[in-house]
Amino acid sequence: MHIEPGVVTGAKIVLSYATALGALGWSAKYSINAIKEHGAINLLARSVMTSLLVFVFFEVLPHHAVGVSEVHLILGSTLFLIFGPAAGSIGLFMGLLIQGVLFAPFDLPQYGMNVTTLLVPLFVMAAVARRVIPEKTAYVDLDYAQALKLSVTYQGGIVLWVAFWAFYGQGFSAANLSSVASFGLAYMSVVLVEPLLDLAILWGAKGMDRLKGSSFVERRLYQG
Repeated sequence: MHIEPGVVTGAKIVLSYATALGALGWSAKYSINAIKEHGAINLLARSVMTSLLVFVFFEVLPHHAVGVSEVHLILGSTLFLIFGPAAGSIGLFMGLLIQGVLFAPFDLPQYGMNVTTLLVPLFVMAAVARRVIPEKTAYVDLDYAQALKLSVTYQGGIVLWVAFWAFYGQGFSAANLSSVASFGLAYMSVVLVEPLLDLAILWGAKGMDRLKGSSFVERRLYQG
């Protein structure tokens, strides 16, 4: 989901600063709620874990440039289910920043676009989760259909944002349409893998009794 350099340039890039600030505002809202529930130290600990995980997802896991962007296995739904939306969102924008500063400084001008592309689908997925997962259902008891809906929401949101930035920056030429389409098809293939990974990780968490009642994982992980 890294927008390629040169896709959005000049004054147009200012819009990405505004959308990123809006996304970070929603992250702050979730963070305030998390601090009220578990305290600032707890959120800091969760956020360190998610930031390190996201850095690994971006820098270590396989990723390939396709069309206007790159295809990554971000595991956004996994971060949400295990650590919650606050720590998940902080991990996404901090992991992306660390990766950019240390290994990909050429991506930093696109940071606002990439932050927006990562965070807004996460918050939409959180809203979808409230609708498709019954209140009494713990996350470790999710079925494949529920995990698939979360993954499709997150990955589909990323594809839509990448398409928006590409069309906003480069217009609707045949070449750009083809580039966006190739990225979208490649990226949505992640949906074939992510729900299975989510269920495998949740299955593993279900057997870890030490985590039950822990404030270092999302409360809904074990408790409806």
